[in-house]
Amino acid sequence: MDSITVLGSTGSIGTQALEVLEKAGTKIAGLSAHNNINLLETQIRKYKPSFAAVSDEKSAELLKIAVADTDCEILAGQNGVIEAAADCRADTVLNAIVGIAGFLPTLAAIDTNKRIALANKETLVAGGEIVMKRAGERGVAILPVDSEHSAIFQCLQGVPDGSLKRILLTASGGPFFGMTLEQMENVTVEMALDHPNWDMGGKITIDSATMMNKGLELIEAMHLFNVSPDDVQIIVHRQSIVHSMIELNDNSVLAQLGMPDMRIPIQYALFYPERREGVADKLDLFGRSLTFEKPDLDNFPCLAGCIRAAKLGGLAPAFANGANEAAVGLFLGGKIGFNDIGRYVAKAVDFSDKTGNPSVDDILAADREARQRVYSDLT
Repeated sequence: MDSITVLGSTGSIGTQALEVLEKAGTKIAGLSAHNNINLLETQIRKYKPSFAAVSDEKSAELLKIAVADTDCEILAGQNGVIEAAADCRADTVLNAIVGIAGFLPTLAAIDTNKRIALANKETLVAGGEIVMKRAGERGVAILPVDSEHSAIFQCLQGVPDGSLKRILLTASGGPFFGMTLEQMENVTVEMALDHPNWDMGGKITIDSATMMNKGLELIEAMHLFNVSPDDVQIIVHRQSIVHSMIELNDNSVLAQLGMPDMRIPIQYALFYPERREGVADKLDLFGRSLTFEKPDLDNFPCLAGCIRAAKLGGLAPAFANGANEAAVGLFLGGKIGFNDIGRYVAKAVDFSDKTGNPSVDDILAADREARQRVYSDLT
């Protein structure tokens, strides 16, 4: 890797990725953010990228003024982020954008033959068939950054083709595992943002609390590893030490373990196949108890909805994802309750167009319709 563009550089994954890259002495070609221009300005002055994109156009204009004394070119709007993903001054793109907003930049990076470290799971949830087909046609490597998918990818190294029997996808269960829907009816934003193991951004932390995140990861795993929904078993592992496992055709199980620190999978994706010196704390297993439980589909309807969407295929995953993104935003804004998120996701899967082989335009239209149905329900 000669140079890299970090999309979503002001978020949790993006800031940790910059820490990893700084230690490695890697050149930062480009950065991007939605509207956190204060942090982005700090990053521009520290890492001296050639360009930076801001998807919020008003914020982009303010940033242009703020960094006018630098040589950094500022790109504005969604098209600016897409331009940043395709810019020839980087050979690798880390996509850490949150939500469906990362879909088109991923395609742009593929179309310009970039190596992609993918932390934007919604890219594969909504448009996995298109993304993986296009990447395969162009010989583009897509390396997973999510801790679970990185674990699966690591376990698969050296495994003969055709030997994979099942993926055992671990889940922390979030802060409310073991509670009923009735007990979760009065969950507040502050309670939902208090994750027991991981330090993550707001949207993904809420997704973990509803277990939507694990449903999205199931769909992502289907595309990354070319398996069916029935080939993925979700296992609740409260300690977040085993990051995922694979079961082989001789019934052997391989697991990847480590501290719950996202810098481990970030570093592995960025420098694969090389393994660099560790940036995270060493795992000490003495005195630890590791437990494994079945997921609760009755009390976590987001997870159940994603599993249904995965089996339906077509546009169902895009509808489920769009409804969830809208509902999480409303919950964080105090407009709906915690359990309403699951209700909206379940409804979205019910009314989704279940036809196969959707186009890029079909996926974006499904996302817009799912969001609009959530918003219109409040008026």
